[in-house]
Amino acid sequence: MITKIFVFLLGLSPNVKRSLWRWLYEFWANYYQKPDWKFMNYGFVSLEPEVSPLDLAEEDEDDRYFIQLYHHVATAVDLKGKQVLEVGSGRGGGAAYVARYLKPNRIVGLDFADNNIRFARQTYPVPNLSFQQGDAEALPFENDTFDVVLNVESSHCYGSMEQFVQEVSRVLKPGGIFSWADLRTLDQVAALQQSFEHSGLKPIKTTEITHNVLRALELMNERKQTFIRINISPFLKEGFKEWVAMKDSQLYEALQTGQAVYLSYVFEK
Repeated sequence: MITKIFVFLLGLSPNVKRSLWRWLYEFWANYYQKPDWKFMNYGFVSLEPEVSPLDLAEEDEDDRYFIQLYHHVATAVDLKGKQVLEVGSGRGGGAAYVARYLKPNRIVGLDFADNNIRFARQTYPVPNLSFQQGDAEALPFENDTFDVVLNVESSHCYGSMEQFVQEVSRVLKPGGIFSWADLRTLDQVAALQQSFEHSGLKPIKTTEITHNVLRALELMNERKQTFIRINISPFLKEGFKEWVAMKDSQLYEALQTGQAVYLSYVFEK
């Protein structure tokens, strides 16, 4: 049942979709509290041979592919000294990477799952990093607050993409940057583009990174199989495999066959 819910969530009505995604993320955040699960994205691998590998501390190597997706999104602009907001911060690993490596003056990780916020606050005591519970479609910040807003593989959960990007535009300072990455089915791309057009934000860069994400999923498949075998109850395994896009999942197949795409956009206010 969980597998079917995941596959069809993107097509549900806004209120139902929002509620079910919140339930799903609250459930998994509460189900597994160990600090070794820090990221909730599908990862990224550069397919350009001339690109040097990302230099990471030894303790971060196990999460390399997850981190590389954050690095791809967050380095759309130099974050040093900036005020940064991540909407949909999940378990907090991405915001912690940004805080530690990219040196913003401040980064706030915002997520609608209370369990995720509690986990992140306990796991990442980083001076320039804080976490706050909140709604992506009603951001709890004043106008013109942030230099940069990041959104990594989270917006497919929202009831209204258009409301979200309007909120992003509101909290960004003039000249601020919005860097976004997420997946969509092909029949949803036109509506996505329309939401961005209505935001008033100026597109700077548009990239499809489906193959980069698929390569990361392939490289992480064995690790995920081990994690599921050890940590996930038998009656939850099939749903979890779909959620994390294992190689035999419907979601992985949709990305592989082109029924779904993974996109990366950068905008300026």
